[in-house]
Amino acid sequence: MFSAPSHKTLPRQGDPRKFAQQGISLEGVIPIAALSRLAESLEGTEGQVFVRLDFGISEEKKKVVSGKAHADLMLICQRCLSPVAKPVECNISLAIVWTEEDAKMLPKHLDPWIVEDASADFFDMVEEELLLNLPPVAYHEEQCVDPKLFQSGEPVVVKQEKNPFQVLEQLKSSPKK
Repeated sequence: MFSAPSHKTLPRQGDPRKFAQQGISLEGVIPIAALSRLAESLEGTEGQVFVRLDFGISEEKKKVVSGKAHADLMLICQRCLSPVAKPVECNISLAIVWTEEDAKMLPKHLDPWIVEDASADFFDMVEEELLLNLPPVAYHEEQCVDPKLFQSGEPVVVKQEKNPFQVLEQLKSSPKK
């Protein structure tokens, strides 16, 4: 598990290229309520995301950011439709590029973070990573719905209706003279 950074709020804006040149690390929290796209997927926006970002230069001489983000998110259980808290953790490993063209020239193992201006929004980047790491289906670990609700009292009987092609079948199987 990842250790929680200090409860200092992560700066929202910064120059990731300058941070990469200087090898800066950022650590802090982001209120879940400040991440509007993520909040749309959640049942509640209480809590915070714990984030650590390390900026630097890769072996390929690319400016990169790596780190982790972790939050306990309140999702809807798809079995019982009530809230369920799910831990979501994501590993961040991105190359900082100016344009789509620069992104196409990156090595396959690096994902791009397109930053067109000198200043970038760290909240947006972390939010995108969390959205990509949401579980496809959320549900309680324990049995939250009575299995008896899925059983019917009587077995289902399928009626055998008259087949309109039965005459053709009889003609096909009759001996030729």
